[in-house]
Amino acid sequence: MYKLKVFSGNANPQLSLAIAQYLGVSLSPAQISRFSDGEIRVQILENVRGADVFVIQPTCSPVNDNLMELLIILDALRRASAKRITAVIPYYGYGRQDRQTGPRQPITAKLVADLIVSAGPHRILTLDLHAAQIQGFFNLPLDNLQPDPIIMHYLRSRLDLVVNKSVIVALSAEGARRGRRLARKLNLKFAFIDERSVEREEPYEVMHVVGDITEYAVLVDDIIDTGAGVCKAAVAVQEKGAQHILACATHGIFSGQAIENIEQSPLEEVMVTNSIPIKSKSKKIVVLSVVPLMGETIRRIHNEESVSTLFVS
Repeated sequence: MYKLKVFSGNANPQLSLAIAQYLGVSLSPAQISRFSDGEIRVQILENVRGADVFVIQPTCSPVNDNLMELLIILDALRRASAKRITAVIPYYGYGRQDRQTGPRQPITAKLVADLIVSAGPHRILTLDLHAAQIQGFFNLPLDNLQPDPIIMHYLRSRLDLVVNKSVIVALSAEGARRGRRLARKLNLKFAFIDERSVEREEPYEVMHVVGDITEYAVLVDDIIDTGAGVCKAAVAVQEKGAQHILACATHGIFSGQAIENIEQSPLEEVMVTNSIPIKSKSKKIVVLSVVPLMGETIRRIHNEESVSTLFVS
């Protein structure tokens, strides 16, 4: 068995440390510095020849810096003769640019996938990609975990006494599969929002709420960025009769006026995971840990065990 080693970039070192502790290992040392003009420089500080290496680095804000760190660390490990390298990307930046929505536009999610593959990993581990087709952008084995077990555990405790009065609401028709999956597993009603997105200052517009809205509504999406969409959705379901409105998403970016938007909205609680560092002190934000899910997946990959039981269909 090849020795397990875990490395981290600067994107989310707290998550990396917690995963390493879950695995019973220490984070392997690497020096990440910069030249005076901003170029990133990486030095691996221990022998990795013949090792099974996992590099944990979400490509969150600052996206370009964290992406370059990941690429350079992967290249350094490949040149240091690591036996197997797995890029662990809890949040895949540029994932929202997964297709052309107009003329003369790039498919940046595919470009980023090509850059990562060229850096030399042998496999990829991600968490809740924005679009399922991104898996096909990689010509490498890719495991895309879903946070459903973590979210379901929390929602079961939160909605235990009001199951008959609760509904899962997907924020868009595209996200209906995610919401329907949660509703089925939790044995709850399901609804979704027919929305229109255009490239303006207000890109999310609620057209219709499709389905019956009950007293407790749980809004489900993969990403909360500025919070404009989820807050508009909260108002829409409130107008349909929801009295208690929660939201859950895998990745909490919370850019711009996101926290102000959430604080001023009908939302009582917003649940996100720690795939991205959460710096907000808002009492409405609840952070759920993905450490057991990702740590167990890494352990099974290292031991050549099946990870299929960790996936929720």
